[in-house]
Amino acid sequence: MWSLIASFCLGFIFCKVLPNLRHRAFAAVMAQLSKSVDPTAEAFKKKAFDGLLKEQPRRPGATALRILEVGVGTGTNFKFYPEGSHLVVVDPNPYFESYYNANRAKFPNIKSEEFIVAKGEDMEMVEDNSVDVVVVSLVLCSVGDCKKFLQQVLRVLVPGGKLYFLEHVREWDSEKHPTKQRFQDWLTWLQVWPALFDGCELNRETLQLVKSAGFSEVDGQKMYAPIDNFIFQLVNPTIFGTATK
Repeated sequence: MWSLIASFCLGFIFCKVLPNLRHRAFAAVMAQLSKSVDPTAEAFKKKAFDGLLKEQPRRPGATALRILEVGVGTGTNFKFYPEGSHLVVVDPNPYFESYYNANRAKFPNIKSEEFIVAKGEDMEMVEDNSVDVVVVSLVLCSVGDCKKFLQQVLRVLVPGGKLYFLEHVREWDSEKHPTKQRFQDWLTWLQVWPALFDGCELNRETLQLVKSAGFSEVDGQKMYAPIDNFIFQLVNPTIFGTATK
């Protein structure tokens, strides 16, 4: 018991004191996890992003859909993008780049630009009104300033462009799951979960943030993600949908 507690404490200190090693380790772990595909989880994500296949370019004179994915990680969403689409990617963790490049080579039908290392709140290098679609998948939980990030999304989208989102959030049913809510709050407030999972916070009210950001229309749904692992039940309250500029 004591050895387990000591190991946890050492891991916590390691993650807080050595952020570069934390980022490197997080990228390696996520790359390993992405190698095993859970059909149920893939079907859940497909439901969230299925509309992407029907999207058409809105930029004047454009013939291909231009997509910006923020927090691209290892590049697990290529399969959901239309044939011939043009992909711009941003991620603050530079250690994802090598894994991303290896993955994008498997999808020559998608034209992908070079990996941009930047936070979503600070992606000024992406031009105004330059993309048809923005995609975020399990990203807004770790963005430093969600309000600023969503303003950046509105800036880069063309008029009528859409944000597609799939995010875990704070448990919404306080009557059925009060214990889960408390653990989400405690682990976030004590900075335990963010330290171990690269800034991820468990108790964000993300759908409300999207609704108040200034989009002309927001279509969001709540659903529990198909997660069997007991610990990761903390991230199964999920929202997905679209927000239109």
